[in-house]
Amino acid sequence: MKILLLGKNGQVGWELQRALAPLGEITALDRHSKEHCGDLSNLPGLAHTLHTLKPNVIVNAAAYTAVDQAETEHAQATRINTDAVAVLAKEAEVLGAWLVHYSSDYVFDGTGSTPWQEEDAPAPLNHYGASKLAGERALTQHCSRHLLFRTSWVYGSRGNNFARTMLHLGKERSTLSVIHDQIGAPTGAALIADVTAHALRKATQQPELAGLYHLAAAGSASWYDYASLVFEQARKAGIPLALNSLEAIPSSAWQAAATRPLNSRLDCRRLEAAFDLSLPPWQHGLRHTLTDILEQHIEQA
Repeated sequence: MKILLLGKNGQVGWELQRALAPLGEITALDRHSKEHCGDLSNLPGLAHTLHTLKPNVIVNAAAYTAVDQAETEHAQATRINTDAVAVLAKEAEVLGAWLVHYSSDYVFDGTGSTPWQEEDAPAPLNHYGASKLAGERALTQHCSRHLLFRTSWVYGSRGNNFARTMLHLGKERSTLSVIHDQIGAPTGAALIADVTAHALRKATQQPELAGLYHLAAAGSASWYDYASLVFEQARKAGIPLALNSLEAIPSSAWQAAATRPLNSRLDCRRLEAAFDLSLPPWQHGLRHTLTDILEQHIEQA
């Protein structure tokens, strides 16, 4: 199996290089790759890469993810999250290849408190969410063999993420305010990569499994709950913190360019049933990843 992985150095892309390795020969690219174009903003270059490599599987872990910047950079967000996905989908269909793509809980408006199911009507609150939704529609319109995973609150041991930001701020400030009324499931890049590899292995043998699935860790938490666990683990690891007060605040008290959904819970039962999986609690993966992040902090101290 010839696999083309895009976004190799992102949080999910880095883990996918490991998880996909047993499935076949991987060509892993990012936007800086020289031999082949992996830049999703270069649509002709992207198409040329597919024509040249002729992969059996395309895994797109690249995206425009600057949620607030997307409010002013509409064209760039749309080009990467929508137009590039359409190019990948059309080329994959011509090649007879599978296309794996990742979307977001931000396609929903966050109303209610019930976990969102795949068939629920999307209604994004910001341009990032709108661009991801348009990408979903381009994918399903143009490519029949696809696995489309909506996920939420992604973190990893590499790159910038909420946990690293909290640790950095916790070392500098005695008081921090964190939002308590946005609810989702912190989901590890390693879990996403492992589930992707498992689902891809099974779907290539059972093409009827193609489709849209929600993929997130089990359970739910607020950003305040998330931060609390980060600081709890940091103290256990002996990381010196200036923080002595963590305050819970509503979303209305935090000014941001893009509106975020309050309810980002995802119902993952379809995924678990189709691929015979049991997704672990969000705390399990986060504690494991925090061990790696905290060790890096200790080494850098």
